[in-house]
Amino acid sequence: MTIGWLDLAAGASGDMLLGALVDAGVPLDVPAAAIAALPVEPIRLEAEQTARHGLGATRVHVHAPPSSEHRTWAGVRTMLTEAALAPAVRDVALAVFERLAVAEGRVHRVSPDEVHFHEVGALDALADVVGVVAGFGHLGLERLTASPVALGSGSARGAHGVVPVPGPAVLELLTGVPIVAGPVPAEMCTPTGAALVAELVREWTTLPPMRVRRVGMGAGGRDPVELPNVVRLVLGEPAADPAAADPVVLEANIDDLDPRLWPGVLDTLFAAGASDAWLTPILMKKGRPAHMLSVLCRPEAVAGVQAAVFATTSTIGLRIVPVGKLALERTTGSVEVLGGRVGVKVAVDGGRVVNVSVEYEDVAALARDRGLPVKEVLRAATAAAETAYPVG
Repeated sequence: MTIGWLDLAAGASGDMLLGALVDAGVPLDVPAAAIAALPVEPIRLEAEQTARHGLGATRVHVHAPPSSEHRTWAGVRTMLTEAALAPAVRDVALAVFERLAVAEGRVHRVSPDEVHFHEVGALDALADVVGVVAGFGHLGLERLTASPVALGSGSARGAHGVVPVPGPAVLELLTGVPIVAGPVPAEMCTPTGAALVAELVREWTTLPPMRVRRVGMGAGGRDPVELPNVVRLVLGEPAADPAAADPVVLEANIDDLDPRLWPGVLDTLFAAGASDAWLTPILMKKGRPAHMLSVLCRPEAVAGVQAAVFATTSTIGLRIVPVGKLALERTTGSVEVLGGRVGVKVAVDGGRVVNVSVEYEDVAALARDRGLPVKEVLRAATAAAETAYPVG
């Protein structure tokens, strides 16, 4: 079992992630072959050995011919769907660009299909997305985690003029993700980088316990004085089998928290590493109505989760209860619904699909974008998922 951790203290961009992958041992031919499958002008990758603050790193240059074409999400979706890509690479690349389209659409107050990508739709960004997705697919990681993302500060000039840093689209893309400004007064995280890590990373945490096998250093184009402008990719094996360590449930009875705060509390707990979190209405002594907060997490996530509980609620103590857990094998995929894509979770028992569920947040976002009732999109997405992944 191989796991990975991304150090995003210097932000993230497509070329930095490509550099980290190549530096960690992914052959340059892997992203190059995936990019060559795109029905666009020829794009060439070049890996260069460089240094940032004395640290050796790989910088991957994307050489693309000039292009004045401003591609829309609909056009990019068609291009990726028709390209001769491996299904897993195609599906994840589509999900990344859909995130970009939805974020840009919200920022500019237009439908995602009407978004002209400008910077993120250029040939080099297409290459970054497809190349990074193919690179991580080559590694076959069981789990990818990452540190909070440094975004930078100040302002930058984009296709629409001067924009603040962090950019509006970057903030949309990283909603619910731990972020920091960082020490550099410039853009440290691009929309492409934000969309990639938001799609690929499953947990935001400090370096998890592991036996390190390889470290990849991907250099960005700038070399700021404040810190090395690199993304670090740490690959290794878990120090202990996560399945062998019993998960725990953290519990607290809380009767003095404004109930309007609970949705934000739960979002923060998930971002801190909780596997699940829920509220149970209870009646405390003297007849006081209250909620019991329960948070399920792995042992290595306890410290971060408990810190989040104390920071976001009024409790002054927690119960920690070890629990047993039986989990079916799960895989993820996506289905096309009403011109968009919706994530799917598939539960497997003994090689047989026993349950298929769609990602509600994807359904709700698609319903908003199409101006349809959520129940209609949910019904269509469920039908598509059951057809694509038949139960039994």
